[in-house]
Amino acid sequence: MRAGPGDASEGPAAVVTPAPAPWEYIAALRARLATATEPVRDYRAALEEGNRELARRFRADEPIEALVHERALLADALLVQAWSLHAGPAGDELALVAVGGYGRGELLPCSDIDVMVLLPQGERPEWTVALEGFLSFLWDIGLEIGHSARTIDDCQREALSDVSVATTLIEARLLAGPEALFTAMRHALAPDHLWSSRDFFDAKVREQAERHHRYHDTAYNLEPNVKQSPGGLRDLQTIGWVAKRHFGADTLQELTGHGFLMPRELAQLQAAQSWLWRIRFALHLVTGRREDRLLFDHQIRLARLFGYEDSNYTLAVEQFMQRYYRTAMFVSWLNELLLQHFREEILADRDAPAVLLSRQFQERDEYLEVAGDDAFVRYPSALLELFLVLQQNPRLRGVRANTIRLITQNLWLIDEEFRQNPRNHRLFLDILKAPAGVTHELRRMNLYGVLGRYIPAFGRIVGRMQYDLFHAYTVDAHTLFVVSNLRRLALERYDHEFPTLAQIFRALPKPELAYLAAIFHDLAKGRGGDHSELGAVDAEAFCLEQGLSRYDARLVAWLVRHHLMLSVTSQKQDIADPQVINAFAREVGDQIRLDYLYVLTVADVRGTNPKLWNSWKASLFDEFYERVKQALRRGLESPIDREQLLAETRAEARGLLEANGIGASAVDRAWSALTDTYFLRHSAAEIAWHTGRLATRDPADTGPLVAVAAHPGRGGATVVLVHTRGRRHSFARATAALDQMGLSIQDARITPTTDGASLDSYLVLEDTGLPISDPQRMTGIEQVLTRALTEQNAATPPVTRRMPRQVRMFSTSTQLTFSDDAENARTILEVIAGDRPGLLSEIGKVLWDQKVELHGAKIMTVGERAEDVFYVTDESTLPLGEARRAALSGALLRALATRDVAA
Repeated sequence: MRAGPGDASEGPAAVVTPAPAPWEYIAALRARLATATEPVRDYRAALEEGNRELARRFRADEPIEALVHERALLADALLVQAWSLHAGPAGDELALVAVGGYGRGELLPCSDIDVMVLLPQGERPEWTVALEGFLSFLWDIGLEIGHSARTIDDCQREALSDVSVATTLIEARLLAGPEALFTAMRHALAPDHLWSSRDFFDAKVREQAERHHRYHDTAYNLEPNVKQSPGGLRDLQTIGWVAKRHFGADTLQELTGHGFLMPRELAQLQAAQSWLWRIRFALHLVTGRREDRLLFDHQIRLARLFGYEDSNYTLAVEQFMQRYYRTAMFVSWLNELLLQHFREEILADRDAPAVLLSRQFQERDEYLEVAGDDAFVRYPSALLELFLVLQQNPRLRGVRANTIRLITQNLWLIDEEFRQNPRNHRLFLDILKAPAGVTHELRRMNLYGVLGRYIPAFGRIVGRMQYDLFHAYTVDAHTLFVVSNLRRLALERYDHEFPTLAQIFRALPKPELAYLAAIFHDLAKGRGGDHSELGAVDAEAFCLEQGLSRYDARLVAWLVRHHLMLSVTSQKQDIADPQVINAFAREVGDQIRLDYLYVLTVADVRGTNPKLWNSWKASLFDEFYERVKQALRRGLESPIDREQLLAETRAEARGLLEANGIGASAVDRAWSALTDTYFLRHSAAEIAWHTGRLATRDPADTGPLVAVAAHPGRGGATVVLVHTRGRRHSFARATAALDQMGLSIQDARITPTTDGASLDSYLVLEDTGLPISDPQRMTGIEQVLTRALTEQNAATPPVTRRMPRQVRMFSTSTQLTFSDDAENARTILEVIAGDRPGLLSEIGKVLWDQKVELHGAKIMTVGERAEDVFYVTDESTLPLGEARRAALSGALLRALATRDVAA
């Protein structure tokens, strides 16, 4: 069952339509219901049989338009027959009216069935009795009805105060009762009485903007709503509502007669609506309820239902969702085109003069239009120039409808010759260099199809999604979010977000190179191989074609090739290790590259997923940048010296402690059991805070020491200090307790001391991504952790928090990788596994059982996947040999497999 927006289909979108030819089943059903001996049983059976028949026909790939309308016919038959059964004499005075989508004659399997009983003036007790019996009967037979009872005055008053009520009533359709009463209601709601075309248009446009904002103004969310998201069915319905109010059009076909819709566009609109209807119909069938969200589990089931199969480089679900997203993009384009047409018809000053802006473009009533319909054919470069003109004239509110249509009709002009034209190279770079409107016009270029034609690699990733929780948007939407994040650094009104980063960005010699790197950094996804390497090749070739210098082209290519390097290194490696800093500095080479990479990294991470960025990550990246910057200033030939760093850190920490009134002898006692590794892995501010807590502790107190505070010397996270004299399961117990309290562990530094104790530091955030700010919450954490660490002989308590719904949809196989850290005489263990509550605690228990000493952990969550790094040794503080690695690997795989089954 493969269907998509390219399939031809009949049927209008979002407007009242002539009733289709009666479905044979409906005719027989009406006759059967008329002679029902046990109405509740017989009506319920008829409803269930009708639903099964529609589901069968859907799976047989019958036209969706017929199924949507015949579902409404099925409801009609049941409601009309039930009305005649229960209304009695009231049926001659009251009108039973279908409203909303049901009024349009469009119902999906579990759609709301909304009806209104239209009353003459006044009320009678017998009407109430009849209506209660009617509605109770419908409930008994399994029809979930949304209902209201109104007089004509009620309808007029409520419609006047709420445009959504007016919209519902505009689509009203008489089911039973006096036609004169229904006609009077329609007359009372006519545009000359309320909601003129102008007012109605303004209200519906505002309503659509508010709805889009609730969905982050993008159709490309991970789990879109087929009905409500931008580019969904509601956008098509909005077009129909405005058309009906202004023209009285009962079908969108009528818009072709008014010159608003071309025949080809009508066919595309119908095909897009059919595809969205098929998705929504399938969602209702597979869930058995009114479900309009394409949740992850539904996406897989629908991809299978529609016949998609995994290919070499893309999953079936990714192919299915790409078709959905491309359909949504087309609907968004058509929605903009037709609403602009209506704006010009309803609101615009038709006598507004045209003001020439250039040889090809003019302004009319604050909108841009071509100076002649043949402008693009005569001068193809105008297809790029249009966006530059919009940037240069910020007063313009948009593009006139006919010009939008002409752009689409002339996209074929953007061919290889067009892409090799030096004038077009200059225009594209001028768009990127413009002081304002860069992101806005790139998004408009994408919507109109220009960007994907000018950069074919971009066209291939339009609508491409990645089936995971890490990437919240399609590749094209993410790419433009990254550009937007870079642009915010260039604008002073956003300085409060990243003041230091903004200064770095504005000091870049050529900001447009950062935009180019952002555009190309993910364009090779879905092609197989390393997308960073493939994208770098594409980026360098494109930049050279655009006339950039070889240095600039290579810089952009280097940024694309290494766009993940700063993020991965800072999150997976020990950035306090001088060797890590020196190696990274050698790879970067100079300050210019570091600055470009830093701003690109922050923009990329922030544009990947709104939940991914947090204050701790900002602080981590900033610290890493500053450390590498310092290494570059020293010179690559003079790398950071370990002994010098140790001496400087100790001296600075002593100065801080002395300022806080802690004497040298107390400091010496606290430091007596600490190793050089401890001083290398913590900042002077951290060491001073740790030492202060240790120095002021009662020497007779042999229990665990737990302290919680804002991170000293660095914002963005909360630090949890744990000092235990007996180390039995301390990591497993601490992480289990923190996890159970809903805290997200970002980093763990485990420092065995020479006296057999352990000084551990955990950096945590609330599940909101923010540091802990409530002092009572901090005190509660201290108490819970102290109790957990005091019970040394008890089993580590399990973490009972439920795994989030989205995470449960993914199955991540556990992968273990061992490598050597020869410089620090330890083994690096990387664990990739499905993220779930209690994972760190389970790993900690295995490490202890295997008598493996843990010295630190870097915690990184990539959507549904945990990618954690552990620094370990054996009991003699030596790296693990092959036999120990094999034993540890087996134990971890068994333990995590058990957790997978339990999850």
